[in-house]
Amino acid sequence: MADKPTHTAYSVRDFKKQDGAADSSWSTIGVAFLHKDGKGLDVVLDALPVSGRIVLRIPKPKETGE
Repeated sequence: MADKPTHTAYSVRDFKKQDGAADSSWSTIGVAFLHKDGKGLDVVLDALPVSGRIVLRIPKPKETGE
């Protein structure tokens, strides 16, 4: 397993706003580590989504404020 997580795990819930527009709510629920051979991931979750939908995304680089 890599030293630093390569992906962030999210629970994503789709819903409609009061005006009828589609929207989604993203909650961080864990991380994933790329295998050394690059052919798989280890997923470490702190929570499980009720909806059953988990999305893995590569984190955006943090912006440095000046």
